[in-house]
Amino acid sequence: MSSAAILEPGVLRRYANDQLVTLAKLVLENAFQPIVEMGTGSVFGYESLLRGHERIGFSSPLDLLDQAQDAGQLLPLEQMLANRALAKFAALPDFSSATLFLNLDVRLIRHGEYFIDKLLQSLRKSAIPPSSVCFEFSERFDNTSVPEFANLVTHMRKAGFKLAIDDFGVGHGEMKLLCDYPVDYLKIDRHFIAGIDRSPRKRHLVKNIVSIAHVLGIRVIAEGIETEQEFVACREYGVDLVQGYFIARPTTFPAELQPAFPHLADIGRLRSSQSLDEILIRRQIENLPSVYENESIDKVFELFRKNPRQAFFPVLNANGEPRGVINEYHLKEYIYQPFGRDLLKNKVYERTISHFVDPAPIMGLDADAEELMSLFASMENSACVILTENMRYAGVVSAASLIKVINEKQLKIAQDQNPLTGLPGNRAIRDFMQEAGRDDEETRFFCYCDFDNFKPFNDHYGFHVGDHAITLFAALMKRYFFSEGDFLGHVGGDDFFIGVRDWTRDELTEILERLLSDFHTDVAELYSPEERAAGKIRGHDRSGAERDFPLLRCSMGILELPQGLLLDDVGRIGAKIAAVKAQAKASESGLIFATFGETN
Repeated sequence: MSSAAILEPGVLRRYANDQLVTLAKLVLENAFQPIVEMGTGSVFGYESLLRGHERIGFSSPLDLLDQAQDAGQLLPLEQMLANRALAKFAALPDFSSATLFLNLDVRLIRHGEYFIDKLLQSLRKSAIPPSSVCFEFSERFDNTSVPEFANLVTHMRKAGFKLAIDDFGVGHGEMKLLCDYPVDYLKIDRHFIAGIDRSPRKRHLVKNIVSIAHVLGIRVIAEGIETEQEFVACREYGVDLVQGYFIARPTTFPAELQPAFPHLADIGRLRSSQSLDEILIRRQIENLPSVYENESIDKVFELFRKNPRQAFFPVLNANGEPRGVINEYHLKEYIYQPFGRDLLKNKVYERTISHFVDPAPIMGLDADAEELMSLFASMENSACVILTENMRYAGVVSAASLIKVINEKQLKIAQDQNPLTGLPGNRAIRDFMQEAGRDDEETRFFCYCDFDNFKPFNDHYGFHVGDHAITLFAALMKRYFFSEGDFLGHVGGDDFFIGVRDWTRDELTEILERLLSDFHTDVAELYSPEERAAGKIRGHDRSGAERDFPLLRCSMGILELPQGLLLDDVGRIGAKIAAVKAQAKASESGLIFATFGETN
């Protein structure tokens, strides 16, 4: 048994200053926690976390690091932990396609270049590319206030490392980092994720943080996901990557790590097919040749020579993730001056592609066309939007291509409109239901309208009068629902759809009752005086038997999605609406409300 195991932790801590690194080697371990791609459930990387500090009397990793700093041993301690993390990472079967996230203590920034150079030596021995390592800048202190910080960031980027802002939202200088430095990932602190499904304020903040990050070409990681509801909410607000106990706890045993959590892709939603936007965007995507950031500048010269009409090319890291673009105009000053190209290759002045990368907005292929256009417009002087699939480069779209997508989408929507009423059809209704289901900041109502006794009426008076009844109802819908957020759709035949947001149930009930009353009054005028007076007509039912039928009326089944309920499964919504519609047709009033998730 070792002496470290015999002594009390408090005793160890008291005498640890001179031998802290030696003791740390005996008891400290690196635990890995998976960071997972939101859309697929595939593991993107691992964050290295310190474990075992309590064995030598420290209450937390920060407590240990503080004493190491006081004892002048922080640099060797962090070097030892980083090298151990790299060794464990290199032993993983999927390390070549994964990213290792390492925390960088702000107090090491003054020694940062030395630390990085030593780490690069270890990477070369392990055959790990620098782009497989991402340094997280903790916001416990203000990184940007350290004079050496800017030079360290430049050194890291030139070497090919990735950078992340950790604990975004609760620390120092995050906006300065976003504004002034080339960051790859932004990790939203657990404070904003905890209970996000129940907090409109948190949802609003996270949605806007994601939007800002994507405009800057930064991917977003949500930290501390602990429930399925938090996971679903983060996905719907555009978060790219997640980590937390809901996915997997940190472990010191590599055998417990798994390459994917495929069930995550299906939680809370049923995506049976590509959206119209994604289909149209895939048609317009341009798969430009790309270059890797650490390649020689000669590679770019050769690409521009072979593609004289192309003004830029996407730049990727070694893992195939977009870094930005390299624009031709950056190289012109070298091309058109004597010995310019030779200067770029000079060993003293040598420049790799990473020196000339410009940021570009980055979005997934499943983004909405309007969202892409808004992103493009927000990024000044951007040549394109870079599109990714499962976080890897998939191609680019230009402004001209996006305009084509928007125009084609509008044409498809117009073609989907019902020719009789001019109202949007089933595709638009489905898109509205999906988009509204995701927007849980307001109460939403989905109303399914279906005529009762329409077939005998249509058979008796002919389809011209039947069409008159249909257009009459459509006109009444437009009279009562005309606000910007209201949606009217024509499912087909005598079936209609009304979607509204931010109404109360009492307000909607009043309007729908007036609509139904007007329709019943107006449609009665289409009957003969005798049949109108009798309140019935003679006709045949669907089995062919002759019998009396009441005058035409409309039944409405209304499904309420309460504020705070986030739902992306249109199939579940549709099934519930169908059940409510059946209840409405069987009811005396013809008007039935139901709340999603509640049982009668």
